Amino acid sequence: MTSTAPEKAVPDTAAAPAHAVELSIGGMTCASCSTRIEKKLNRMDGVTATVNFATEKAKVSYADGIEVADLIATVEKTGYTAEEPPPPASATADESEGEAAPAADGELLSLRQRLYVSLVLTVPVVLMAMVPALQFDNWQWLSLTLAAPVVVWGALPFHRAAWTNARHGAATMDTLVSIGTLAALGWSVWALFFGHAGMPGMRHGFEFTVSRGDGSSSIYLEAAAGVTTFILAGRYLEAKSKRKAGAALRALLELGAKDVSVLRDGKEVRIPVAQLAVGDRFVVRPGEKVATDGTVVEGSSAVDASMLTGESVPVDVTVGDAVTGATVNAGGRLVVETTRVGADTQLARMARLVEDAQNGKAEVQRLADRISSVFVPVVILIALGTLLTWLFVTGDATAAFTAAVAVLIIACPCALGLATPTALMVGTGRGAQLGILIKGPEVLESTRRVDTVVLDKTGTVTTGRMQLLDVFTAPSTDEGELLRLAGALEHASEHPIAQAIAAGAVERSETGVPPAEGWGRAGSLPVPENFENIAGLGVQGVVDGHAVLVGREKLLKEWVIELPRDLAEAKAAAEAEGRTAVAVAWDGEARGVLTVADAIKDTSAQAVAELRALGLKPVLLTGDNQLVAESVARSVGIDEVIAEVLPEDKVEVVKRLQDEGRTVAMVGDGVNDAAALATADLGLAMGTGTDAAIEAGDLTLVRGDLRVAADAIRLSRRTLATIKGNLFWAFGYNVAALPLAALGMLNPMIAGAAMAFSSVFVVTNSLRLRSFK
Repeated sequence: MTSTAPEKAVPDTAAAPAHAVELSIGGMTCASCSTRIEKKLNRMDGVTATVNFATEKAKVSYADGIEVADLIATVEKTGYTAEEPPPPASATADESEGEAAPAADGELLSLRQRLYVSLVLTVPVVLMAMVPALQFDNWQWLSLTLAAPVVVWGALPFHRAAWTNARHGAATMDTLVSIGTLAALGWSVWALFFGHAGMPGMRHGFEFTVSRGDGSSSIYLEAAAGVTTFILAGRYLEAKSKRKAGAALRALLELGAKDVSVLRDGKEVRIPVAQLAVGDRFVVRPGEKVATDGTVVEGSSAVDASMLTGESVPVDVTVGDAVTGATVNAGGRLVVETTRVGADTQLARMARLVEDAQNGKAEVQRLADRISSVFVPVVILIALGTLLTWLFVTGDATAAFTAAVAVLIIACPCALGLATPTALMVGTGRGAQLGILIKGPEVLESTRRVDTVVLDKTGTVTTGRMQLLDVFTAPSTDEGELLRLAGALEHASEHPIAQAIAAGAVERSETGVPPAEGWGRAGSLPVPENFENIAGLGVQGVVDGHAVLVGREKLLKEWVIELPRDLAEAKAAAEAEGRTAVAVAWDGEARGVLTVADAIKDTSAQAVAELRALGLKPVLLTGDNQLVAESVARSVGIDEVIAEVLPEDKVEVVKRLQDEGRTVAMVGDGVNDAAALATADLGLAMGTGTDAAIEAGDLTLVRGDLRVAADAIRLSRRTLATIKGNLFWAFGYNVAALPLAALGMLNPMIAGAAMAFSSVFVVTNSLRLRSFK
């Protein structure tokens, strides 16, 4: 486990390809198609490719000297189509999505037309074959009239693909279907025209197993038409389900605003979002979407980010706060200065991460693809072997032919090819809706093995910002007056603790503490006079005629002011919990004590409990002092604390835990966490943190709520379990069905229905992930 960490932390950039492109692939019908394209591309010097059957895309990395046109030509030589995506300058996300959607809709419409026509023609053919009472004189000729269009026109996509593959010396699922249905039709035509099957008064019964009899009087029109219709139905349901599986990503791409009101020379001008540039200022009215990532420069409001992060509670923003594109302004008018546009925005990066994850392949899928690539030729050999064995053992050509066709039909490895990518598409898409971005399928394996979760303290378990927590006052002092005078003086200082006290004073004046006389409008603080910052001790100055001191107890002692017993006890108790205690005095008398700390997030204790419930042992890791770390750990229910760790030593802590035999997940948000996130077996980056941390993580948690870490691990494990369940049923189906078909225990039409059902089952099972909460 630990041996993989250095590779993850320090990738071999020397061997990395210089360029990457994503190609849209057309004409794939099963997993063996994607495997063939992948093999052909990977045989090119300097090319590394992954082809995904479910997403119909190829992710290709290639070295200098190779052109995208060369890649497309290789795909076309293999018998498929490939398209290069439009350049970023000429296509926005919604435009490219708009082009893709009609193409997918057109494919669905074509499949639906073939299915409905084939179904109408097939039903009477099957009924006449199964119910002897419906077999009037010359019924077999009506069956031929109805079945022939189904096998020739309805199954045309299968025949066309089989012919294309045959010209390139390959065989796929379509080869099996095409050979099977054409063989059944061909046998029937021969029996009708040259055998005894065309005689008036001919009757035949229907059996679920292989029937024996005179080959010249047996027809298989119901099998040929039924198999075609069942497989068309499977393809149609599969295409619809694949479209549903990708719906979350499409919804993510469509979240963004389409146009925006930009301020130009003091006037509002409506322009498309694609024309926004960094530095532009735009207006967001109540109910409108924020057009792109930026910083609020005017106004205050509450922003609803639920569609982007899954966070249901709107977040208050004011001047200086960052806002994200696609969030909704739920309150007042905002003016926002653009900081990121186009592909650099958080929405675009989220979509890119989700798409990359969907295009990747887990190790279990690579195994399935390898099996699929050899499966079809093996099945054709098994079908030939079945035909010859039945002929040799029984001498019955009818039974031999029926068993061989059943083998061809039932063995299609379609479900194998869909098992992993459909689950991955739905799982990653659902994750994106909940604010969880899974970087790749290999991440899923890591979540299963993790037994220890290392939590960075600042910004992960705590808010990362100093906050005013408690106010203790002397008996004769009003709390509002204490906050007003101390806040006014601290507001003039740039120290983080001073700013926390000033912000807390204003906030409490607006939300609960009755403001003392002289607060001014909206709780604004008075301006101090003769302000002086005393290094290492605190600040002093005159506020509304009072000589005020705010700082360490030592500062008060220099002015011969002692803290009363109750205030001294409150200060000692706060410091014992790792908080910073600030004394306040004015006019020669100690008036109160303010306690400041990096506040613990409201949800952290619940998150730790959820992580424990998943079988993980939490460890708190921080560069803060031991006292503060232990206080935070006690508050959230963590037993193991590693404190006073330098940023560069966090990697060593993770490695040490790995050397103890633990499989480590790391949750962090800062630049100093990036290396540790990369070294851990599973890195979870808080999306509210730095770009470096997000790039290094395996999972990105879009909102800064630690509970999402537990959700991410649960979703990843559920997705992995779904993939394994899909593969089990897909493998099990083929392993069980082939011997049954070869032994003559399955009618070809029943085999076709079972084959179609296996694919629909796998996709439907994957779609259950959409309900994950």
